[in-house]
Amino acid sequence: MNKIAAIVGLTWKAAFRYRLFWILSALLAAAVLGLPMLLKDDGTAQGMVQILLTYTLSATATLLGFATLWISCGTLARDVEECQVQMVAVKPIARWQIWLGKWLGLLSLNAALLALAGGSIFLMLHWRAGRLPAGEQKILHEQIFVSRSSAREPLPDFKQAVERYMKQTIKNPSAMDPSDLQEIRLQLTAQFETNYTVLPAGTWRPWGIDLHALKDQLRDQPLQLRIKFHTASNRGEETFPTIWKVGPTNSPKQLEMEESFPADSFQEFTIPPNMLDDKGRLWIEVANPNSMDLIFPLEDGMELLYPESTFGINFIRGLAIIFCWLALLASVGLAAASFLSFPVAAFVSLAVLLVGLSSGTVSTVVEQGTITGFDAAKSGYGHSVVDYVIVPIFQGTLKILKLVESFSPIDSLSTGRSITWEQVGLAVTQIIFILSGFFCVAGILLFTRRELATAQGNS
Repeated sequence: MNKIAAIVGLTWKAAFRYRLFWILSALLAAAVLGLPMLLKDDGTAQGMVQILLTYTLSATATLLGFATLWISCGTLARDVEECQVQMVAVKPIARWQIWLGKWLGLLSLNAALLALAGGSIFLMLHWRAGRLPAGEQKILHEQIFVSRSSAREPLPDFKQAVERYMKQTIKNPSAMDPSDLQEIRLQLTAQFETNYTVLPAGTWRPWGIDLHALKDQLRDQPLQLRIKFHTASNRGEETFPTIWKVGPTNSPKQLEMEESFPADSFQEFTIPPNMLDDKGRLWIEVANPNSMDLIFPLEDGMELLYPESTFGINFIRGLAIIFCWLALLASVGLAAASFLSFPVAAFVSLAVLLVGLSSGTVSTVVEQGTITGFDAAKSGYGHSVVDYVIVPIFQGTLKILKLVESFSPIDSLSTGRSITWEQVGLAVTQIIFILSGFFCVAGILLFTRRELATAQGNS
């Protein structure tokens, strides 16, 4: 460990020698401290936090990511080109220790810079929050400066309902074409989902959310109900009255209230504490007094939000996920520098980053099954021999991108949603141990087999 720690120290010194490091550090300070001074919000708590977090955290991740790629390529490739690493390699230290020491050095450097930037953003958020009106500050501390998990009503098993219906209505399914049977299943599934999500005009609809595992934790805690519904109305500013009953059924503790909400947007309102029944379930009944149906989507139509932790802990977990991304970029840059010159390694690393940012294009190619695009003359998508090579590569690339893209902390932080320790653990496992581990192993093997004696110095 002493040998690896020595390489970590040398990596820090090498990073400070780069002018780009100081330039990016100045840009990082400007993004964290100067940018919030220039940004104007709409005066609401949501607007202030979303603008500040989106711009500052995005700028921080972008600048640190670019600096990580550049320095990771330079710290190894230039050491080889300038014959500096040869002076280290002849000492009693293994090649893998040199490579791992540089990677850990970059990780510790990123951790320090990310902690400084994150602390500055956190203090800036609270400073700006203190300038909001009292009403907006209340919203801020109830809905945003919190860490809220969510619970939903479990979805019914539509597949079993479809199969039961088909057994009752189709007497001889073996005589039918399999494609026709599959189409019937799809139509029945869509019909069952529609019946489940639609609240017809003039009717009631109950929801039951099981919180028995959190019953003691949520005692004396107010909860928030987050809803969204669609209608057939095309008037964007119209609101729709609803009647709500929350709490144990047929109990004097049950709360009834009337609320009017616009369609096609998320709305939140607070539920008083201690509204669970004896089994830890929250019962919600909704009446639709309108002349048209209300449609509550399956995934986000009805969602209960409850406090899970503090905003500070949630913010730290968000920074931890960004750190995982930086660890991946460091391993990519070092792996490229293990066998390429500095300019080529930087180009290859940036190309990998651009591929990661172009997931929409990769997804389109996979869906269409070709890279040639739509052929108007044939009224369809054209195909070429190249597709047999490119499309499978893109399919594998898309799986890797989806593995990483599922971890995006900025949206969760700006809406007060919880980033759980489980998500952080998955990010560490999938991004650092699996993806970064792959590039680390590849980089160490390439660097171990590289003939350093053939490297020519710049002088």
